[in-house]
Amino acid sequence: MRKKVTKAIFPVAGLGTRFLPATKSVPKEIMTLVDRPLIQYAIDEARAAGIKEFIFVTSRGKGALEDYFDTAPQLEAELRKKGKDDLLELLKNTNMDSGAIAYIRQHKAMGLGHAVWCARRLIGNEPFAVILPDDVIAAEKPCLQQMVEAYEETGGNIVAAMEVPQEKASSYGILDVKEDMGSIVSVRGMVEKPATGSEPSNLAVIGRYILTPRVLSNLNKIKVGAGGEIQLTDAIAQEIEADRPVYGYRFRGQRFDCGSKAGFLQATVSFALSRPDLRDELAMFLQSVVAEQRAAQ
Repeated sequence: MRKKVTKAIFPVAGLGTRFLPATKSVPKEIMTLVDRPLIQYAIDEARAAGIKEFIFVTSRGKGALEDYFDTAPQLEAELRKKGKDDLLELLKNTNMDSGAIAYIRQHKAMGLGHAVWCARRLIGNEPFAVILPDDVIAAEKPCLQQMVEAYEETGGNIVAAMEVPQEKASSYGILDVKEDMGSIVSVRGMVEKPATGSEPSNLAVIGRYILTPRVLSNLNKIKVGAGGEIQLTDAIAQEIEADRPVYGYRFRGQRFDCGSKAGFLQATVSFALSRPDLRDELAMFLQSVVAEQRAAQ
């Protein structure tokens, strides 16, 4: 019987330099989309997929991220005293059970592969998920849950994939597709940030993975790759070379790149418009802004 995926790694050691000066004192992962930090969207998605153990790969200056998942007795007591039960209920989702969450330090910024490798002792010999909080996915059924269901059918390694315009392919890891079976594709190879015109497809890997522990063994032996970093893509590609299955999964949903300012703003607007308490007022405001811009042209 196939082992269940119950552990997830969240690589959150980055400095968030694209969001300076905000990230000088605030970890990027707790910047808010509407009224929830980026990391909360990732945690909620992991919980929906059946994840029980949450492993954060952090760096210096991420104390506020750790505090976010702790209980806040003074705040909770104040809310209880004022009878604000709805807000107390909201806070419950931000608290993590003792022992459910672990923090590992990545002392040098050596890439995603290195961040995942840092968590190897906590993963042991089990399949595991990797979630990049920068990639926020709006979906009826959360993306990782879709992938876990696919994994139960296929086993092996699965990476989330989406089609991107050819001119943007050089910014992603791109799949070389062996067989296209619809939502699942079997993979012949993976190319990290291919030169324009050399990409094997337009199917890009985005920040959700379900991986076997063999990938960690591959990372043990791997040398520095593209961009002077240890690439997770290279370790997954070694599984293909060893004739072990790797699949791409075309998820159902909309992905926002919240590692960029434009993507973060797009996600903010989209998530706010999906909220009944905010939709009407925001839609009216956006319509008036667009009307004013057109009038000025």
